[in-house]
Amino acid sequence: MSAPLSFESNRIATAFIARAREFLVEEYLPKIERCLAELDDDQIWSRANPESNSIGNLVLHLSGNARQWIVAGLGERPDTRTRDAEFQQSGVIPKSELLDRLRITLAEVEAVFDALDPATILETRRIQGTEVDVLQAIFHVTEHFSMHTGQIILLTKLLAQKDLRFYDFTNGVPAAGWHPSKSDLTE
Repeated sequence: MSAPLSFESNRIATAFIARAREFLVEEYLPKIERCLAELDDDQIWSRANPESNSIGNLVLHLSGNARQWIVAGLGERPDTRTRDAEFQQSGVIPKSELLDRLRITLAEVEAVFDALDPATILETRRIQGTEVDVLQAIFHVTEHFSMHTGQIILLTKLLAQKDLRFYDFTNGVPAAGWHPSKSDLTE
């Protein structure tokens, strides 16, 4: 058990958790949704070579990682992850199902964040056989999501052969444009 946080430290911990949620749910997820909307199922599951992962594998991996580190690790739910299966999957799982899995996982992550006491930010948890503090677990998942979101974007640009227009520079200032319309997600 760690010492209680000062008022300012508690505010910082609260802000850190809120920013992690924003990155995961309001930035990375919509970008992944935009990418998958541009591709068909065969493209989502294509691999450049046997040593590479498909976009589908990366989406499964993101769900597994966030579930293990946040939902199980911080939310104290059962850890049922089979990491190797995320990369071994080669049969097509439809993009609608992939997106549902990722959205459900992130909704569960949000629920854990909502229930998380910011005063526990420096307390340790055992995740993947290693002692990590709550801050490290949240930072790991956020960074991990960022890295694989970038890979998904690159693979999508290669497969779709188009600019995904995540930013609009019409007014000279970058405006976020990565939130897909609902119709894009149901195609």
